[in-house]
Amino acid sequence: MTTMRSRLFSRRSIRQGAVLAVGSTKIKLLLACCVVLSFIAFSVRKASFMGWEQNDVSLYPSSLPRKGYTILMNTWKRNDLLKQSISHYALCPGLDSVHIVWSEPDLPSDSLVNFLTNVVKQNSKGGREIELKFDINVEDSLNNRFKEIKDLKSDVVFSVDDDIIFPCTTVEFAFRAWQSAPDTMVGFVPRVHWLDKSKGDQDTYIYSGWWSVWWTGTYSMILSKAAFFHKKYLNMYTYEMPSSIREYVTKNRNCEDIAMSFLVANATRAPPIWVKGKIYEIGSTGISSLGGHNSRRTHCVNRFSVEYGGMPLVSTSVKAVDSRFSWFW
Repeated sequence: MTTMRSRLFSRRSIRQGAVLAVGSTKIKLLLACCVVLSFIAFSVRKASFMGWEQNDVSLYPSSLPRKGYTILMNTWKRNDLLKQSISHYALCPGLDSVHIVWSEPDLPSDSLVNFLTNVVKQNSKGGREIELKFDINVEDSLNNRFKEIKDLKSDVVFSVDDDIIFPCTTVEFAFRAWQSAPDTMVGFVPRVHWLDKSKGDQDTYIYSGWWSVWWTGTYSMILSKAAFFHKKYLNMYTYEMPSSIREYVTKNRNCEDIAMSFLVANATRAPPIWVKGKIYEIGSTGISSLGGHNSRRTHCVNRFSVEYGGMPLVSTSVKAVDSRFSWFW
């Protein structure tokens, strides 16, 4: 009897040992897989960690529509940044043309024109010809960036400042997001307005920047420093928007981006679309870093709401995310 129990105990011990050995092996295999997957993920994302210049444009092979987008770039006495930006965006496969908003007192130099012309020619391949034009303005006004352009090759413009860079994959994703809602603004820099509760029942509003958007997840504007919108809004901004708003923008040298957000929201009665994307700033800080910036912008929001006879901006918390490049979605 004792011998039989000993045998049973021995067999049970061997079986348990085998189970433990198999379990240990599974755990080791699982850990090894995690390490390998982590290494692969790091390798894939390494380019985005190292810098914006690494763009895998092969992610968008032959599925591009017949017409792409026009870059509408505002610049002011920063030729080095302009060269850097155009050299980058010329690599993006959806780019059809580049229009540079030029409001400087002197015409662009021959060396600048020749440099940018060569850049777009070098990237005009496979039957694609990128057009380059300087839109020369006599008057120095922020409204110039939204003047109507008669000969645009495409129906959509990507309005972007000369001192910020987005990877081509990010730009192409935003372009496709715009195609799903072509009447609204789609872009990368969200802002929000709030009802000023301290004013009681009055329709008074407060303009809030990035940290309010980050904290609440709510936004109601997309700034035109990096946004897609239909070319028809250039015509509407120039000829249909209240002229008093354009005069205000010219006089105060501020808020043309808020004016465009108001214009689109008033036309659509819908919110814009915020696209998640990494922004690489290649220039120095702008007017947003100056003291009193938010208070001046708050004044613009309230002034424009009066001009429109009410608040057209619509708040939302929706964000477009390219799940292929996100750890969590």
